[in-house]
Amino acid sequence: MLNDRLEALVDYPFDRLRRLLAGRAPPADAEPLNLALGEPQHDVPPILGEALRAHGHLWSRYPPVEGSDMLRRAAAAWLVRRFGLPVDLVDPETAILAVSGTREALYMLGQIAVPTRKDGARPAVLLPNPFYAPYEGAALMAGAEAVYLDLTAATGFLPDLDALAADMPLLRRTALIYLCNPSNPQGAVAGRDYLSRLIDLARRFDIVLAMDECYAEIYDAVPPPSALAAARGRLDNLLVFHSVSKRSSAAGLRSGFVAGDPKLIAAFRQLRRYGSAGMPLPVDAAAAALWADDAHAAENRDRYRAKINAAEAALAGAFGFYRPAGGFFLWLDVGDGEATARRLWAEAGLRVLPGAYLTRAASRDETPGAAYVRVALVHEPDTVAAAMTRLRRVLQPAPDRLAAGELP
Repeated sequence: MLNDRLEALVDYPFDRLRRLLAGRAPPADAEPLNLALGEPQHDVPPILGEALRAHGHLWSRYPPVEGSDMLRRAAAAWLVRRFGLPVDLVDPETAILAVSGTREALYMLGQIAVPTRKDGARPAVLLPNPFYAPYEGAALMAGAEAVYLDLTAATGFLPDLDALAADMPLLRRTALIYLCNPSNPQGAVAGRDYLSRLIDLARRFDIVLAMDECYAEIYDAVPPPSALAAARGRLDNLLVFHSVSKRSSAAGLRSGFVAGDPKLIAAFRQLRRYGSAGMPLPVDAAAAALWADDAHAAENRDRYRAKINAAEAALAGAFGFYRPAGGFFLWLDVGDGEATARRLWAEAGLRVLPGAYLTRAASRDETPGAAYVRVALVHEPDTVAAAMTRLRRVLQPAPDRLAAGELP
């Protein structure tokens, strides 16, 4: 009765975390704090509500599946401002599609970009490892083989392009490559030269490159580049994905866009006519207002820097801490991610995500995330500081506490 491909899907990371912590209660004297979910906690910009109210008369209208002209023009103008693109590179009429959050679009891409066979074989979809779960779901539900590219400290937490370029049989049957830049959870940033090389590789083997750039506006010092700026003035084989969820702390708006190769955008539009509703027009207008305003994004970025500063003050020198170049996660080396997640919940009331839940075994016996936990820095700096102090106190107790017998 059911699609047998569903059997290949491993439980979603947060379902696994709920099972891991089931039956365990946090200490009575510790206020529980969720550091597992990358859900923005900032108030949304006032312009969001203003736009919703101003366009409230449009709730009764069916929206266009591709998004309004106003939204697509606002997205195109933002791409030009933010990434220094030529003004005519991304045509809002043919090269941009509005979507109801990029999770939907990243998943649906598998239905567009993966053929039944490629190079006479089962197609492959390449995923960064760790990865965002919809990448894997898209590959498996499209009937492809998911191939995991380990992201480790040795590779700068980016795929090893030298190793990939040397695997000609794999590249010939690869239909789709996903990459998040900045990466989630390590916060690594792929530079323009790296992106140009990856785009050239994709074009050489007729592979669709899906660049998930949802954290591009949250960075520490240097603005991450877009793959669009590294594409040598062409859009073929390339799609980039952007969202207001992180940039504008508007995850509940469920609004994003895809930009790139007009042939792929046309196919995307056609598929969405069958499987997706258009973005409600008041939401569409609010998203357009957010993309047109850069001041709130800069303020948002400063607030995340303050959280990273607070975490650094508490954790510097411990668990392989480093300042992420982009995004708002810490990727902490704690030896055993699952055991640490259980312990932090039971002893400190802190909910963190084991790195193993974001990774799969690829070229090694265990996943490259097994030793890590992901920590989301989404709360206010004082809360982050207190939480990181609790984390360090549990995992790296002071020698005097050990000597006094306070801890086993």
